[in-house]
Amino acid sequence: MTFAGGQDSRGAIRFARPVVKAMKGYEPGEQPRRRDVIKLNTNENPYPPSPRVAEALASLDTQLLSLYPDPLCTELREELARLHHCSPREVIVGNGSDDILAMCFRAFADPGDRVGYVDPSYSLYPVLCEIAGAEKAPVPLGPDYRWVPPPGYEAKVFLLTNPNAPTGVLFPTEQVESFVRSFGGLVVIDEAYADFARENCADLAVRLPNVLVVRSLSKSYSLAGLRVGYAFGCEELIETLLKVKDSYNVGLPAQVAALAALRDRKHMLRNVEMIRMMRERMRGELEKRGFEVAPSETNFLWVRHPRIQAEELFRRLKEDGILVRHFPGEKTGSYLRITVGTEADLYALTGALDRILAQ
Repeated sequence: MTFAGGQDSRGAIRFARPVVKAMKGYEPGEQPRRRDVIKLNTNENPYPPSPRVAEALASLDTQLLSLYPDPLCTELREELARLHHCSPREVIVGNGSDDILAMCFRAFADPGDRVGYVDPSYSLYPVLCEIAGAEKAPVPLGPDYRWVPPPGYEAKVFLLTNPNAPTGVLFPTEQVESFVRSFGGLVVIDEAYADFARENCADLAVRLPNVLVVRSLSKSYSLAGLRVGYAFGCEELIETLLKVKDSYNVGLPAQVAALAALRDRKHMLRNVEMIRMMRERMRGELEKRGFEVAPSETNFLWVRHPRIQAEELFRRLKEDGILVRHFPGEKTGSYLRITVGTEADLYALTGALDRILAQ
């Protein structure tokens, strides 16, 4: 675009910070506009949220939308505190768990600080490191998808997705606690998928001062479209995060919907149980077709086939109207991450795979 005086907009890149100019940025999963696509690429819940969510939104006084929402999400923090048996002062709410993670970098990571994370893990972590100017200190997963921090490992902050994404593997709470107690920095445990797992680390955030547990209402509560996440830990950590959060970071409809969802945990737990059962059915169907499937405690499977490259499978499934996730890279490029969907989704997926594998 050319502006008055003949100035070219391409020159505006000079205003960018050098680190931002050089970075690639986070790449979210594809969000197609077509409604006839089977979407198994971004780990969304295939089932709707509690009916109480729709009721709460329908009864919302729209006149209130002209006012700013509660900046501290007071009622929501009180509800979450009851859930996790802690004080509301030990809880913070964000515009999705990504918002909480960004706060952690603003609050705890200075330029040059070492920030650790499992590799592979959530691909937003290295992006946040680059934005903050922090030193990336990844710990590679072993060949059996297990995580073993090297002796003497040091960092200011360690980000641990548990269960891990993209592999779906759960790190035992006992192992995590052992690491936390021997580690001199802050451990941020990203439990976006914890409701699908057989155990979690919530208790560590209540008992240990260097643990912050981050959760999301996107996956198990089916609220990805409203963006609500939260964290809990000792009061000093939460006070620090409150200093750096955006002013009114969670909208009123999101707060209302989140409260309604949290007050109907039975609905969420039923959905989670259906997803767990479908996950094991999906595992069996994929293994029958020769896939190697990592042990998952999430709502997705991490898979690869010995005969067909993951990138080709990704492309051919997309041609059949089925979206899955492929992460290019040395450690991830031979795998696909496939979200657990409905029975109809599984039928479509296995049918497409049978056609592809028969060729």
